Amino acid sequence: MASRTPLTVAVAGADAPPVALTRRARAINRALAEVYPDAHCELDYDNPFQLLVATVLSAQCTDVRVNQVTPGLFAAYPDAQAMAGADRDHLEELIRPTGFFRSKAESLLGLSRDIVERYDGEVPGRLKDLTTLRGVGRKTANVVLGNAFGIPGITVDTHMGRLARRLGLTVEEDPVVVERELMALIERPEWTLWSHRVIFHGRRRCMARKPECGACEIAALCPSAPGARVRAAS
Repeated sequence: MASRTPLTVAVAGADAPPVALTRRARAINRALAEVYPDAHCELDYDNPFQLLVATVLSAQCTDVRVNQVTPGLFAAYPDAQAMAGADRDHLEELIRPTGFFRSKAESLLGLSRDIVERYDGEVPGRLKDLTTLRGVGRKTANVVLGNAFGIPGITVDTHMGRLARRLGLTVEEDPVVVERELMALIERPEWTLWSHRVIFHGRRRCMARKPECGACEIAALCPSAPGARVRAAS
């Protein structure tokens, strides 16, 4: 099977996106900023550890459900030290409503112990350190960095990947490749807010099964909209 062509071209020895694609991506970002001026992380947290835990719990679960679970969880285990010594059965019972509670409990116990043993109980503020924690990948790390530490990052979750392809900004499925291509399109200071805006749009307007194209505020910039005149890059 022939491989798909990435939406980049070689420029000065490095991959760079086509100028027209970059301009459209940034126009989409500006439009989404007007539509969702209050876009933000919808997980409730008070510190980096709480956000890290909540993000792990959000896998295959809604933020609303996670926010219902975390108050009781953090009352019982407020920091990495406490969670590292948690009773597994009790921890599993507390997070059961988020689904996949056994594997999530394993991740929470593992990352908490890693934080205690290797980072003096404090969540590290670098991508390369965060991704060494058990159960923490780039998506989770970027959520924590962007929102708890103010370090820009693009979060490629289900919504981001789906909308990036629907908007014709990538043809890739691999989240790491999608992240890299979007990083080349969007200005670095905007990465975290871009992530929130796209996720807001994916949850409120551009749903997977029934996108509201007729009411979509950015339809003129979307090659997937009915009757679209915008061409997807290839």
